[in-house]
Amino acid sequence: MGTALAEVNTLVITPDGKTLISGSSDNTIKIWNLQTGELQCTFTQHSTAVLSIAIHLDGKTIASSSKDGIIKLWNLQTGEILETLSGMSPITFSPDGKILVSGGDGRIIKIWQQLENSEYLTLTGEWWEILGVDKNTHPQDVKLAYRQLARLYHPDINTTATAKAAMQAVNQAYQHFQMLVNVKK
Repeated sequence: MGTALAEVNTLVITPDGKTLISGSSDNTIKIWNLQTGELQCTFTQHSTAVLSIAIHLDGKTIASSSKDGIIKLWNLQTGEILETLSGMSPITFSPDGKILVSGGDGRIIKIWQQLENSEYLTLTGEWWEILGVDKNTHPQDVKLAYRQLARLYHPDINTTATAKAAMQAVNQAYQHFQMLVNVKK
């Protein structure tokens, strides 16, 4: 691995421990053989610095995110781009590989289920956006919005893989709102 590299921003190792994948400021993803130290191939399809890489549990698919907010899903063996998504860094796959999650500067978390190139859920950082209300909404209406979302995402009712994360975000948003209301009293 003596090849000159641009600044390396992220590293992952495949589940079998045989391959190292690096993402760099020169917009590339490099695939390295850990046993020989040789560079096997380079993916060059990002147009800005690669900030984060996640590997699917199958060991054959990786996700990469770049500074411009683009996420690419790749076939690790062929270098083929399987999907392109709009998201941010960091990124991670769920342990079962069915969900891809990205976070970013805009205090936004995006969740894709089953990698269908359709955003399953977006959790935005401001309490009123998560609860789906205006910042100046009357407290009783905020409480009503919270209850509706709690009914939608409560784990006793909703058993989807993203329900728990959504319920946690809704609870955190409502707690933040309650702190603000209590400060004003």
